[in-house]
Amino acid sequence: MSPTLIVAIVVVVFVLTIMIKSVLVIPQAQSAVIERLGRFRNVGEPGLNFLVPFFDRVRARIDLREQVVSFPPQPVITQDNLTVSIDTVVYFQVTDSRAAVYEISNYIIAVEQLTTTTLRNVVGGMSLEETLTSRDQINQELRGVLDSETGRWGIRVARVELKAIDPPPSIQDSMEKQMRADREKRAIILTAEGQREAAIKTAEGQKQSQILAAEGAKQATIMAAEADRQSRILKAQGERAARYLQAQGQSKAIEKVVAAIKASRPTPEVLAYQYLQTLPTMAQGDANKVWMIPTDFSKALEGFARQLGAKGEDGVFRYEPPTDTPTGPSATEDEEEVAGWFDTSTDPRIAEAVREAEAVARKEVDSPLATPGMPALGSRPQPAALTEHSQAGQPPAAPQG
Repeated sequence: MSPTLIVAIVVVVFVLTIMIKSVLVIPQAQSAVIERLGRFRNVGEPGLNFLVPFFDRVRARIDLREQVVSFPPQPVITQDNLTVSIDTVVYFQVTDSRAAVYEISNYIIAVEQLTTTTLRNVVGGMSLEETLTSRDQINQELRGVLDSETGRWGIRVARVELKAIDPPPSIQDSMEKQMRADREKRAIILTAEGQREAAIKTAEGQKQSQILAAEGAKQATIMAAEADRQSRILKAQGERAARYLQAQGQSKAIEKVVAAIKASRPTPEVLAYQYLQTLPTMAQGDANKVWMIPTDFSKALEGFARQLGAKGEDGVFRYEPPTDTPTGPSATEDEEEVAGWFDTSTDPRIAEAVREAEAVARKEVDSPLATPGMPALGSRPQPAALTEHSQAGQPPAAPQG
């Protein structure tokens, strides 16, 4: 190879190297800190940038996007001397590349340590229960402290989140027991409330049932009393009519006997004979042990005949009927106020009440256990012949044999 060719190749390589070192392409959302001879020159923006070969160099490339960094669990002591393990997540963004490179050696480690110390300061003033229930407050305090401290590093902290708070195992066991006791307490309270509501509903149902039963008993008592009153009235009316008819019959019988006696014109001998026939009947009583026959009964009969009769030609006293006709009403004729006693027709109100009671008694009651196609409770299936006769309006034929 000739020296001229070697020199040409060296020149070409040198030119290419100078061209490569003088051009810098930076991607979007990134920046580059450029130094010249070890001193800060400028911050390269995204796109094409030109450098002085062998004088300018890129100190660091900075990602300008928001970054998410999850730090490992950190032991923190609470106000009640309990050690809890807390995981944190920090969202931050580099806003000044020069400050992020020259103001802090490693801003990620700085953010982690600052987060740990700030977290211990904040949680150290809280109890365990407050720590578990005040995550939003802890997040706000951490973000405020980190944002104010990292501003001079060219970093903006967007938010800080507590990913997990793990108390010691013994505390976790105690908390689980407490939660279990609280749940059992709520369950017992809910059960008692349910039983209370059920008892109230049952008592209200019994109250309504007793009220309805009392109303039914009241109506039944009223109807029974009314029925007993009507029954007694009807019985009294029937007894009154029966006694009147009996008295009327006795009056008619006495009238017939008296008329027959008057028509036969009896003599004292006949009266004495009738008196003697009546004596055995008068002595038939169970309490009659001794019966004394009066000795002067003939004189009594004679006086009776003298008062009621007239002496005939043969010297015998015989009864003569009176010649005047009585003007008063006959004993067999009924007065106007008595005429209604023998009315045997039924009171329309009683008949209507009986019909309503029979309609209610014959009404079928649907059973809640009955299924479609089954007869209702208390009803019997009727024979086909009886159904046909009832539909035709004719009475069923009497069974033979």
